[in-house]
Amino acid sequence: MLTLFHTDGCHLCEQAWALVEQAGLAASTRQCDIMEDAHWLAAYRVRIPVLRDDAGRELGWPFTLAQLTAWAGRQASC
Repeated sequence: MLTLFHTDGCHLCEQAWALVEQAGLAASTRQCDIMEDAHWLAAYRVRIPVLRDDAGRELGWPFTLAQLTAWAGRQASC
């Protein structure tokens, strides 16, 4: 499972989610609005959007579809 840390109204977050959808990862990615948790807000306030896997590895914005696909492929093989 992947997590996309975002917030409403963030155009970069919308672009990141579009790439997640294009990569075919939407079904295995949950979206977490950083405004809903003080820890998320402290950690990601100036860094969103950020993708994180269950092992804690992160892919920070900006990233391309190719970079996302490669990162997700590495997660699956670890």
